[in-house]
Amino acid sequence: MLLAAHRATARTRTGNWPHRRTVGCQFPPFDEDGSPDVWGVQHMMHPALGESVFAEWYTSEALLQTVCELMGCGKDELQMELFNMLINPERADFALRWHRDDIHESATADEEREALAKWQYGVQWNAALLGDTCLFVVPDSHTMPRTPEQRTHSSTLDPPKDPMDMPGAIRVTLKPGETVFYNSNILHCATYTHTTPRLTLHACIGCTRGGSTRARNILQHGLAWMEDEKFRDTLNDTGKEMLERLVKMKNDTGDVGYSLQN
Repeated sequence: MLLAAHRATARTRTGNWPHRRTVGCQFPPFDEDGSPDVWGVQHMMHPALGESVFAEWYTSEALLQTVCELMGCGKDELQMELFNMLINPERADFALRWHRDDIHESATADEEREALAKWQYGVQWNAALLGDTCLFVVPDSHTMPRTPEQRTHSSTLDPPKDPMDMPGAIRVTLKPGETVFYNSNILHCATYTHTTPRLTLHACIGCTRGGSTRARNILQHGLAWMEDEKFRDTLNDTGKEMLERLVKMKNDTGDVGYSLQN
């Protein structure tokens, strides 16, 4: 896994893998032709990347059992979603502003409360291949609207100067091999130091009980390649079933737009 991650990173840094997150662009749509400095590798299961270990891990029994326990759903309800990788930029530090993945920063307290109630049908995780101290979160903020003080710190489009200024914030520290699972509508941000290597697998899986509630957050990443038979042929039986549920959600959903703005 570690060697495959290094190979994928090298391809992305040299421009041989076009699906990337570039410095200066925080959220989808990512400008693949933008800065030569990158902070993320997109579509780790893409057959053209040629690293089958990632799909094997994403659909492994141990991982899916954990996901099922966290969401309280059966394996026959799991929906394939995203699998990317977070890496350090090489030329300059970079940071993401405080945000919830699928709730706009201008949302009112009532709008937040309504959206948060629907977001239990998915789980996201960061699995660190190297030590990682980039992520900051506000525990329990996926269950309640922002306080006035938190709203002040998360209503700007600029990254924070000090993430610990956010009321209730903690820093998530992962050792190599450790994983943190979380609800992606928790208040969170991240800081990337260009001198500190980062290789963190970043993925999510949904539950079909949520219907189309997760469509925008997932489909905004551009997943048309997942409908190609070449990708389907790389998956085990469980993966193929998960993919079918994703395709159904895609077909049942119209134009989804984007969750946040850069």
